[in-house]
Amino acid sequence: RCLLFCDDLSFDGGDSAYKSLKAVLEGGIEGRPDNVLFYATSNRRHLMPREMIERLLDAAVQAPNHYKVRPWRFVVLTGDGLNRLGEVMSASLQDRHPEFPQEAFDKARTTPLQAPVVIAVGVDKPSEAKVLMIENICATAAATQNLLLAAHALGLGAKWRTGEWATDTMVKEFLGFEADQPIIGFIYVGYPEFIIEQSPRPSFEDRTVWME
Repeated sequence: RCLLFCDDLSFDGGDSAYKSLKAVLEGGIEGRPDNVLFYATSNRRHLMPREMIERLLDAAVQAPNHYKVRPWRFVVLTGDGLNRLGEVMSASLQDRHPEFPQEAFDKARTTPLQAPVVIAVGVDKPSEAKVLMIENICATAAATQNLLLAAHALGLGAKWRTGEWATDTMVKEFLGFEADQPIIGFIYVGYPEFIIEQSPRPSFEDRTVWME
């Protein structure tokens, strides 16, 4: 199989050529070789200043945490770090499911490439008897929510993902986490190409009990 990488792809405003590229990427052109994978980036949209990422992390660590243990751990992946994570994901999938088709391994390899920045969020295990694991997890989840809110406040797009990779031992080892150390999510951060219209959320009423 062949990976065709196109860097710094851009179009002039009003240029509709991107529609042809979209058709290629989605397999809309007949005769496209099955053994060719195409990945395109635009530096203007893909590169994110380190200072902006640090602002997200600074917002995250304002979360409340019992005993002030600061149980959150962040691993920020950009550039080649994303490629190396993808290689680990692909290798792990091949190790666990060698019977899967090659397409599944290729898909796993490109999973982290969906955003210019991926932040893996892990949780420290309690180091003292008085510290509860559930409290550390809740504190880290609160930090993650802070990060998401900060990202959207800066006009960025952010998505909280977990899935099988949050419990994968090879992924944990690559990221520097212990096998029994929880990863509560991978936060994909980038510049949104469009704004999703928010649908109404269900009311709190059927999830609330008043005791007066």
